[in-house]
This record gives sequence, C-alpha cells and structure tokens, in this order.
Amino acid sequence: MNVLALNCGSSSIKFRIFTFERGAEPRRVAHGAVERIGDAATIAFAQDDAASVNVTERVADHAAGVRRVLDWTSAVARIDAVGHRVVHGGARFTAPTPIDDAVIAEIEALERLAPLHNAPALAGIRSARTHLRGVPMVAVFDTAFHASLPDRAARYAIPWELAERHGIRRYGFHGTSYRSVLARYARLTDGASERARVVALHLGNGASITAIEGGRSVDTSMGLTPLEGLVMGTRSGDLDPAIVPYLVREEGVTAETAGRWLNERSGLLGLSGRSADVRDLLAAEPTDARARLALEIFCYRARKYVGSYFTVLGGADAMIFTGGIGEHSPEIRERIGQGLEWAGVAIDPVRNAAARGVEARISRDGGALAVWTIPTDEERVIAEDTAACVAGRVEVAS
Repeated sequence: MNVLALNCGSSSIKFRIFTFERGAEPRRVAHGAVERIGDAATIAFAQDDAASVNVTERVADHAAGVRRVLDWTSAVARIDAVGHRVVHGGARFTAPTPIDDAVIAEIEALERLAPLHNAPALAGIRSARTHLRGVPMVAVFDTAFHASLPDRAARYAIPWELAERHGIRRYGFHGTSYRSVLARYARLTDGASERARVVALHLGNGASITAIEGGRSVDTSMGLTPLEGLVMGTRSGDLDPAIVPYLVREEGVTAETAGRWLNERSGLLGLSGRSADVRDLLAAEPTDARARLALEIFCYRARKYVGSYFTVLGGADAMIFTGGIGEHSPEIRERIGQGLEWAGVAIDPVRNAAARGVEARISRDGGALAVWTIPTDEERVIAEDTAACVAGRVEVAS
C-alpha cells in the first residue's frame, strides 16, 4: 500500500509517500514541500531514488498547491490512500477518522477555533478528493493526543453551563508531533517512554509544551485554540483576557480584529517590530534591544512552563526539544535550560552546539535528567495512522 501523507500548514504544504508492506517498516519513496504559497512559492519535490524538482512559481492557494503535488506524485507512485493532518478535532474527533462529507462538514464547523489551520487542511482535503476520486482518505487530528488530559488540566474556571454548551476546554495541539518524538524516544531508550515522565517542547512559529506520563498527555500549554501558552512567532500566548475587551473599547475595533492582532501581529513579531523568525532576532540582538528582549521573553515563558510541568509530573526523566527552533537552535535550547539546574537539567555546550536537525542527547553524562533533540516526523505518524485506519475499514469514502 502506498500512502500519501499531506500536512497543510497556514502557508505551506508538506508531503511524504510511504510504502507499507506486511512485516516491514514503512519505506519512504518520495517527499517534498510547497513553501510560501502565493506569487513566489518555492517547490521542492524529491523521489528518494530519482531526480528532484526545485523551482519557484506562482501557487495561488492550498488547493492549487495540493493539485501541484498530485500532478507530480502521479508519475512517482500509485496512491492507495491519503492521510490529512487536521489541527483541531474538537471533542468529536479523538482518533484517526475516515473522511466523508459529514466529517468534512464537522471539520469546517471547527474552523472558528483554528482558522489559520483547519481552513488549509480542508482545502487540501477537497482538492485531493477531487483529483483522487475513490481513493480512501483519513483525517489525523493534532488534538487527539491530548484527549487524555484529566479534567483538572482540561477545564477552565468559567461557568460550567457555558463550558458545556460551547465545548470550551483545553484541547491542546501539536499532538501528531508529540506522538512522533515520543515513539522515537521509546526506541532510543528501549521502550522507556511507557514508564517515563517527559516534558516535550515543540518550538517553531507555533510553540507548545506538553507534560507526558506513561505515554499520555497530562497537561499542555495550548488551550481551546492554538493561541494560549508560549510566546510564538506572531501569537501572543498567555495574557490577561481583559486585554481583548480593553482593546476593543480603546481602539474602537471589533473583537475579531483584536483577535487577529493577537494571532497575527503579536509574539516575537509584535515584541521586536522586526521579525517572527528566531534566526533574524538572534542575528539582530547585539544591536537591537527589542530583538534581544523578544528572545528573552520567549525563553523565559518556556522556562516557566517547563518548571511548572516538572512540578505537575513530580519530577521528570527526560526533556525533549523538537520543531524548527527546538531542533535547529542550540542558542535557544541553552537559554531555556539556564536556571533549571535544580531540576537536573544540565545541557552539555559541546553536544548542544553540534545538534542541529539531528537526534542527539545534549545533556551531560551522569545527569539526573536526559535532555534530547529529536526531529519530528509528523508525516510518518499520519501515514501510519492512515494505513491502519484503511486496513480496518469496511467501506471506502469517495
């Protein structure tokens, strides 16, 4: 079985094709990405044993991007199933789900909770269904990993009736990424993840932290939407909720406009006034006080959450960095680790500096807590879930 895993982000599409054969590990046969969707999108496709494609061209939207992916993959491999990453599954979707019209309608209804993410996923789903008629498709939800959150972590202290009526609770995100690194951590430690207490940090343009015990999420920093928690590229993270009505009143804008400010103009971009990219801010901080402060707040907020999750878990066995920043920025990892020595965090500067985009233990030998960098492989999780779901199905959605 050949499975295409599609991961549609807010301005990009990543994909991989895996072949599944009985009794063997999944084998990747092709991969690629469409980045910066728009007039000058960058396209990088590669078949693992053949020539690659690297071009810049106009890709109008996610539907066009998926169509571009499918045009290329049609010459590479027969696609037997497609798995789609969907960020928000609400309370309804807590497992991989075969896609049909009713499921699409329910995902669309959840757009209000993750407008930057569910809409691109839906565009990808619709485009793929149009061009691959009769091919079974499965939705894999980021929120599903956090369905195990206990009520003490999931519930907000608002009127019970309002929470029940509107499904307001902490859902959590980046679940597909956490499942990926947890599975890899288990292999690296001979299955220790089944018993381990782990604090995992997915740090990228979107960023979150999750406390994991016995392979299950027990607390996480993102909430009803992906806005809560850490400072992110353009998202504010935690703030006093009274700020929203205050801005509405003082600026004379709608709540929707204030919400866009918090999602699209805040975080590292809003603090620095320069960039949402950690790399740009690291380069600028020697001469730019706001860039320096933005990075300090980013690391400080992450360190606060890590410390609180050590308390939630009653101590930890491991701390894992993943995501674009977590995997590639030794400077940020070092700064987050500073001041956590009391909890057993002892990052080795040489190992840390050498770990860029690779699996590596970056803590000192003999430390009480292992610190790892583990690159996430969300597409493999999506493909594995899709293959398992399709294999157990009676009917195929068209």
